[in-house]
Amino acid sequence: MKRYKISTFLLAGSLLLSTSGCKEDLLDKVNPNRPNTEQFWQSESDATRAVTAMYGGLQVIGTYGQRWHFATVPRSDEAFSQSPYVELAQYTRFVQQNTTFEYTYFMWIDMYRAIFRCNQVIARVPGIQMNEQLKKRLVAEALFVRALCYYDLSMTFGNVPLNLVVADANTRIPQGTVESVQAQVITDLLAAKADLPLVSAYSANDKGRATKGAAAGLLGRVYMQQRKWTEASAQFAEVISSNQYSLVPNYVDNFTMANENNSESLFEVQFSDASITPGQDFAGAGEGNERAQFFGPPGIGFADVEARRWIFDEFTDRTTTGQVDPRRDATLFSAVGTPTVYGRPFGAGNNGLNLNPSRYFWRKYQNDRTKSSENFFSGINIRLLRYADVLLMQAEALNELNRPADAVPLVNQVRARVGLTPIAATLSQAQMRDQIRHERVTELSGEGMRWYDINRYGLLNNQAGIDELKTRDADFNNFVLGKSQWLPIPQTDIDIDRSIKQNPGY
Repeated sequence: MKRYKISTFLLAGSLLLSTSGCKEDLLDKVNPNRPNTEQFWQSESDATRAVTAMYGGLQVIGTYGQRWHFATVPRSDEAFSQSPYVELAQYTRFVQQNTTFEYTYFMWIDMYRAIFRCNQVIARVPGIQMNEQLKKRLVAEALFVRALCYYDLSMTFGNVPLNLVVADANTRIPQGTVESVQAQVITDLLAAKADLPLVSAYSANDKGRATKGAAAGLLGRVYMQQRKWTEASAQFAEVISSNQYSLVPNYVDNFTMANENNSESLFEVQFSDASITPGQDFAGAGEGNERAQFFGPPGIGFADVEARRWIFDEFTDRTTTGQVDPRRDATLFSAVGTPTVYGRPFGAGNNGLNLNPSRYFWRKYQNDRTKSSENFFSGINIRLLRYADVLLMQAEALNELNRPADAVPLVNQVRARVGLTPIAATLSQAQMRDQIRHERVTELSGEGMRWYDINRYGLLNNQAGIDELKTRDADFNNFVLGKSQWLPIPQTDIDIDRSIKQNPGY
């Protein structure tokens, strides 16, 4: 029946064409039911739908649905890849062969697609007659998301085109520097923070939107990367004193579906496993992220990213009752700490995964508590900014301002959540610096923050830093100073606009 209908349709189409002669404009028609720019940006409903679509840009494969995780976790010293997909493994080892590799390309285009949607909201919504307070909030949300995307582009690609307009095929945008792009990020976040509400002002249906606390937290993070400790500390102080956030009692709740958008979350990308329709950017498409599938251990997922042994060894602290730091086994699958993985033995045996006991896999953001294997539709929200991170960044900022004693209670607050003994109040600035770096590993490893940390520590800028990284990650033997810190700009964009300069060394 289906074949008959298709054949009839094609026959009717050919008859229509044959009876129409040589009219060249026969198919040159505009769908009258398709809204255009002039028709769409008219109402409050249009504005809110556009912002919803804007957030959808954060879910796709090239942004936080998959590619961002590869650009940050295995390219730092905390993880590596021995994927059978050779180009992917080379990408994480700093030996990427060309500038058209899909992991680079899709991250680039999807980040800019999200930015395009932000620019539409920022340019079009102010002209709509609607509730003024809502209008300001929606524009502020777009400023926040644009800042987030440009910040991550600046930290992965370096000197990127800085587009702040609704571009078309003829638009040519000057290439920015890391400094100029991050200056715009700061401008956007300051403007966003002024018009964004506190998280408590949102209804349950609006959870996950950008908030004043999210803008302040991200702004502090940007200042941290610039080593502007005073400015960063001021932003974190706003977050802490707002009384809007607190550490959740159960550390694991930061990485499962069970307690999303909780009191510890400043901003997370929303995902759902409700639909298994492939794709993430059209009506009815699946909105799951792919991290769990690609990071999952063999027999469960693709095992494209594994943890370095030193991460496991970093968990040396004991609780007040003498137990190992519980974050270790919440962070990693290991033969020692999690002999059962997705309900199956880690090693050999009945239905065992037969994994080598010297291998370590990321447990964060895995669905092992609810599923027996992984697919492409993990519904776990990706937490891009947590209150624990804010507390540790504030501790770092205060310590760099030579106030180590003021950093102590912040560090101890994070440690107390998992029952660890407190650190001493007498640490020197140098001792506190080492302590905070340790705390960031045990609290945040596998979440993408390590890439930003080793940048901020200056380890990617000189040979001494690279030599230190080599002691933990042999892939840094391939790291080329002045090149490997940045991903290559896709050649397709350089071909379109010859004023864009490729990153050095590619």
